[in-house]
Amino acid sequence: MVVTVSTGAGLPGPRRPLASGDRIRAWYENELGWPTVPGPGPRLVVGVRFDVLDVPAEAGHAALAHFSRAGEGAAFPVAAQGGRLRLLVAQGSAEEVPGLLDWLEWGGLALDLVAIGAGGLMDAPPPPGRDGSQGAAVWLRPPGSRDDVESSLPTLSAMGGRRCAADLARLVNTVATHCHRVRLRRAGAEPGPSGARGSRESP
Repeated sequence: MVVTVSTGAGLPGPRRPLASGDRIRAWYENELGWPTVPGPGPRLVVGVRFDVLDVPAEAGHAALAHFSRAGEGAAFPVAAQGGRLRLLVAQGSAEEVPGLLDWLEWGGLALDLVAIGAGGLMDAPPPPGRDGSQGAAVWLRPPGSRDDVESSLPTLSAMGGRRCAADLARLVNTVATHCHRVRLRRAGAEPGPSGARGSRESP
């Protein structure tokens, strides 16, 4: 992909390749239809085509392992950066998370779980097959094609959810469980097998 550079005479000059960040932005916008913003590292606009659950990597990996064992939600995209995982969920989900946490009886606890929706940004990982710089965001589970990526995003089943997507309430409950376990472990209070909250898993 190339851009045109204008000369002083107003005539098209030599064409030069797009910079790396521009190539990444072009891939997201052209292949997936996801809006981006420019910067030293391109970023994805959250809240337009997807929302994000941002959680500690340890809790995120444990939640993904749980869903993998259960055989559900294996396809939704997940990115990693700086000790955090970013789980992509259906657009509008961030607004539902506080109410879900209250309904699931997690609302009174300080969980390291951040729901990012409209107005948010996330660093854009390089497209699948391309290496990024050290410390940059990377895809653990890259998005699929424009036609199927959004149908894989976790959503509320009660709100007309898609069969191929994980249920948002189950995902939030599982992630909250593992965020709580991580917090207890870091505080030196690992819950025992009978711990009411520390041992609770999504059905």
